[in-house]
Parts: sequence; structure tokens; C-alpha cells
Amino acid sequence: MKHIGAVQAVVTADVFDCEPTAAELDAIEREMPFILAGVELLDAQITTLDRTPSELDARRIRRARRRVLAARRELANRSITFAGVGA
Repeated sequence: MKHIGAVQAVVTADVFDCEPTAAELDAIEREMPFILAGVELLDAQITTLDRTPSELDARRIRRARRRVLAARRELANRSITFAGVGA
């Protein structure tokens, strides 16, 4: 019986095996404050999963939520600015 599968790596290479492009890296860099704020919020929420949140925990979560909203607002405003530059 003959083997009919592709043997060469070039033929079977996946499209997703590539490195990120410069544009993708720039987009990640622009979104990094929002990503970090989201991680901070998740960290604050995870610390309260196995216990009743104290007043300090509640303040930490509120501050983290405000940072996420502020970062999202800044990202949206920058996106509008970038869209307006090219127009």
C-alpha cells in the first residue's frame, strides 16, 4: 500500500505558524494598557473567590474596574484619532 500523505513541511505548513506582523505587534502595543488593566481586575477578583470580600478588597476591585474603563476609553479615543488621520 502506498502512502499518499504530504511529506514535505512546506506543503503541510500551517498558516498560523507565522510570527506576528509589525502591524499586529503595534496593535498589541496600543492595547497593552487595556490588557494590563484587565489582568489587574481579574487578579483582584480572583483573590476574593475563596473568601468574603473585605472593604479593602471591594475598593481594590472598584479601582481596577475604573482603570479598565479608563483604558477602554483611551483606546477608543485613540482608535477614532487614528481613523481620522487616514481619512
